[in-house]
Amino acid sequence: MRVFLATVLAAAVCMAQFRSTSQLVVAPTTVTDSKGRFIDGLTKDDLILSDNSVAQPIQMEWQEYPIDLVVAVQTSANSMPVIDKLGDLGILLSQLLAAYGGETAIISFSDTVKTHQDFTGDPDKVTHSLQMLRKEGGDAHMLDALQQSLGMLERRSKGRRRIVLMIAENRDRGSIAPLPDVMARAQRLNAAVYWVTFSPFLQPFTVRPKVAEDLNPIAERIKFTACLLCPRRDETPVPYDPGPGGLLYGIGELARMSLPDLAALFTDATGGRTLSFVKKDALEQAIQLIAAEVHRQYILTFEPKDAEPGSFHAIRVMVKGRPDLQVKSRTGYWVVN
Repeated sequence: MRVFLATVLAAAVCMAQFRSTSQLVVAPTTVTDSKGRFIDGLTKDDLILSDNSVAQPIQMEWQEYPIDLVVAVQTSANSMPVIDKLGDLGILLSQLLAAYGGETAIISFSDTVKTHQDFTGDPDKVTHSLQMLRKEGGDAHMLDALQQSLGMLERRSKGRRRIVLMIAENRDRGSIAPLPDVMARAQRLNAAVYWVTFSPFLQPFTVRPKVAEDLNPIAERIKFTACLLCPRRDETPVPYDPGPGGLLYGIGELARMSLPDLAALFTDATGGRTLSFVKKDALEQAIQLIAAEVHRQYILTFEPKDAEPGSFHAIRVMVKGRPDLQVKSRTGYWVVN
């Protein structure tokens, strides 16, 4: 995986920008103890950031930058159980992850990428857009979705944190956008990619039997009501839908295991995190964990000195005198020409 990541990043020589016209490397850094508890109160003097094993003078950003968040949801044929789990999670995304001053956009992707909600701070709009998602298409163009997400973030005002949350499998199905180009754009924008993955094989076993009413988007479903004159729910049972299946599908899925693990590639390169879920409560916990991490990070910056243009530099962050603490940051950066 590391060899593949280096190969991909070799095509991604790009400029990191945060608040400087020169190359400024931004390294969001999470520090936890052995039990996973966040360590607060550190200063830049407590941390050592090594660039290719050479300690660098660093700055720590104390300002709370507002967040621009793009949530990209896979809505292909094998995603219906996941879509049903998202319906009432808008407030977690808008109020917990994007939080105060932040704005959230919602897109979906299958054979195509669609924007359902442009950036907004209104949790009701975010919730409604999630509740209007429906299963469509057979493929899952993850790289195309990432490319569109990054394009949306690039058009936003400077001085805001840029985050993409992918709710998807971890291997692409038919994107047009080249992997090196998407990786280059993510690095150039200093965007952090978080990925919540699911198994298409397990998801169908996590939902109750469906009726015809359940095939509509959540926002359009008729709820149970005692009103005699109100429209009634269509309670006609529908056949169990395990999603795509069969021998040929299974063989194809085995072949896809040789494709790049996009979740690992993008979260490692940008300092994000990959989590997985099966049931709805695990999805909620994953979003809560990501939100906690995002809002408890140390934002470290430094300017590379006398580095060879086009070279890749590995980053490592440590806490002085505390080898027992776990420190997570981005894996490295490319020096621009």
